Amino acid sequence: MSETGVVTAPRPLLLADGRPAREAWSLLAAHRHLNHGSFGAVPLVAQREQHRLREEMERSPGTWFPGLHTRVAAARTEIAAFLRVAADDLALVPNASGGASVVYANLPTRTRGEIVVTDHGYGAVTMGARRLARRWGGTVRTAHVPLDAGEDEAYGAIAAQLTDATGLIVLDHITSATARWMPVERIGALARERGIPLLIDGAHVPGLAADPLAGVDCDAWVGNLHKFGCAPRGTSALVARGPLRDAFHPLIDSWGAEEPFPHRFDTQGTLDVTSYLAAPTSLAFIDGTWGWDTARTYMRDLADYAERLIADAFAEATGTDATVDVGMPVNALRLVRIPEGLGTTRADADALRDRVAAELGFEAAFTSFGGAGYFRLSTHVYNTPADFEDFVERAVPALVEWAR
Repeated sequence: MSETGVVTAPRPLLLADGRPAREAWSLLAAHRHLNHGSFGAVPLVAQREQHRLREEMERSPGTWFPGLHTRVAAARTEIAAFLRVAADDLALVPNASGGASVVYANLPTRTRGEIVVTDHGYGAVTMGARRLARRWGGTVRTAHVPLDAGEDEAYGAIAAQLTDATGLIVLDHITSATARWMPVERIGALARERGIPLLIDGAHVPGLAADPLAGVDCDAWVGNLHKFGCAPRGTSALVARGPLRDAFHPLIDSWGAEEPFPHRFDTQGTLDVTSYLAAPTSLAFIDGTWGWDTARTYMRDLADYAERLIADAFAEATGTDATVDVGMPVNALRLVRIPEGLGTTRADADALRDRVAAELGFEAAFTSFGGAGYFRLSTHVYNTPADFEDFVERAVPALVEWAR
């Protein structure tokens, strides 16, 4: 943002040889990829490394699998360093939902216990919480956190749902549908004081925060490396540092089952875990090319520009303010209100995503919250201002017309 308050377009990032950053990815030229936050995008260098590893696995599976646990442990150590946690506190799992499932499967039974979630929770993780509550013969209590709630209001809304029967809190670090932070540090301190286990869903956090768990006290934290970390898909971290960590076992019992946490997760039979092994290549590529601090600054600056550009375009076309007051906004994920009547439910938002991709060539995320529809934009190092300027030129008029 300039000194006059005008949001200016940042200069696009380049590769070391001067080529556009996008050329390090195999993103389709026919599509504008504005939805990194959902499925990520894997750099070519990491794709090639994973392919090389798969070829090695296929050439000699009898050698590959018996020694695989040592390779997984080495990758786990590198990923732990990136997240600034101890390697012995981190297990690798396929995705954040899978890490949450590990926690649900291994928590001590709390008869008629209550589980506290928020109305911003990721659907699959909340479904798992409901299933656990049914096994306990208990209930799920949902804290309503207004979209514009600041840290104090969000903390108060969640704390108000805690009772003597609370057996677990499930809280997003960054929310998926609403692109906001939650006060995990303060809830963590409260949960520890009250003796309540806390699971933090940090699916979007790796890559967006330099030190994701700094000041966070929780029993389990899960984060996807394949989102903003750009690792091959199916690579996530489960960090456990509380009194329950030694009770966490993988969902598959394999030959490492009797090993301590997290080593028991390093052996998972004949699963293809080349995504784990290639993940450090992605992390190192971004670090070595631009540095993670530079990457995060660029993502934030581009998101500032794109959010303002698109909100202004919708406002001009509809006469309605499209800006969204998000109480604890995220650097690389933003919301813009779309015309009334569009994306008002999750199903409608998903259908809109598919139509925009098929008819307009944009990979874009549309979400809903409280009966309103939103465009959730994501930025990464390969995105440029032109991606969002093209969205304004072609997608905004189409969305306005579809709403009519």
